[in-house]
Amino acid sequence: MRPVYITRLSKYLPNEAIANDEMESVLGMVNGKPSKARAIVLRNNGIKTRYYALRNGERTHTNMGMAAEAIRALFDEKLPIENLEMITAGTTSPEQILPSHAAMIHGELGIHPVELISGTGACCSSIQAMKYAYMAIGCGLTDTAASVGSERLSNWMHASRFESEAENLAKLEENPYIAFEKDFLRWMLSDGAGAALLQSTKNEDSISLQINWLETTSFANELETCMYAGAVKNEDKSLSGWNDLEPESWAKESVFALKQDTRLLGNNVVPKGGVFLRTLMDKHNLTSDDVDYFLPHMSSEFFKNQIRENLAGIGMDLPEEKWFYNLTRVGNVGSASPFLMLEELFNGDKLRKGDRILVMVPESSRFLYAYIYLTVV
Repeated sequence: MRPVYITRLSKYLPNEAIANDEMESVLGMVNGKPSKARAIVLRNNGIKTRYYALRNGERTHTNMGMAAEAIRALFDEKLPIENLEMITAGTTSPEQILPSHAAMIHGELGIHPVELISGTGACCSSIQAMKYAYMAIGCGLTDTAASVGSERLSNWMHASRFESEAENLAKLEENPYIAFEKDFLRWMLSDGAGAALLQSTKNEDSISLQINWLETTSFANELETCMYAGAVKNEDKSLSGWNDLEPESWAKESVFALKQDTRLLGNNVVPKGGVFLRTLMDKHNLTSDDVDYFLPHMSSEFFKNQIRENLAGIGMDLPEEKWFYNLTRVGNVGSASPFLMLEELFNGDKLRKGDRILVMVPESSRFLYAYIYLTVV
């Protein structure tokens, strides 16, 4: 393979930042009642501000629109967008089932014909899609690609999406509160987009990030589903998808709501990430001395100490001064989060040539992991 470089990074965050005490005014109250989970979740996740493409219960931006804005920001007069040959995109929250998310972004951009690839899933979807661009450039098939991760989860989390279930619960149990597995994620996730420009040549007058390797793996063969939407989990831990369920249950049971098994998450998300990283350390002869910046995508600061201890246990002891993340400021933006961390670091005048960066991206849906190792050149 020939070298592949990230030469530019950009972001698009909608509207102004929303603080913790403003969240319920944006996302609304289910059945007019304050959430029982909100205070507990916010106390643990460490997020202070986040961004929503939602105001007064109405959409202000689309997912594809935010992704397109992030891609546009990668180009200028020196490097016009006409040079773009490929778009790769990942998201948890597309506006539609079909066409693909990348196709909708391409349509939103309204530019010349380009090659497309869409990654499906959750946080790792954008990195899986970016690996396609990395391989295409490395193999000499493409010279310039834009990779984007974007989310518009706020509409999905709005109280109006749960009203039918709350009314149904009230009729059945006189307890109109949605389950914690659904309410939990309402206070964890937010909106935005981040994009990276991948090229076959590095910048001449500024730094670039050379991709040394990009690896992903899945533990779905070992573990049941943890985070899901458009399905219900059965007693035998299997899923029944929306197209096998009666349409009247879709609203009554909030079938399309994003749900997460927090017990399964807590028991597995950090340890399995360590198992994969240990494999990569052996494969690539990687040690803690080879990492100057560690960028962990965390859904919550609750996991920070667990990650630190797990890393030390596998021989990757990374002190606090090597960690860089922006969860507390921009929130958990799913597939966009890895790009948002890299964008802030890349454009923040911190990096020097020779610095080495390890990016960690876990995905809890069925325990998928991605790691990227970069060198500043």
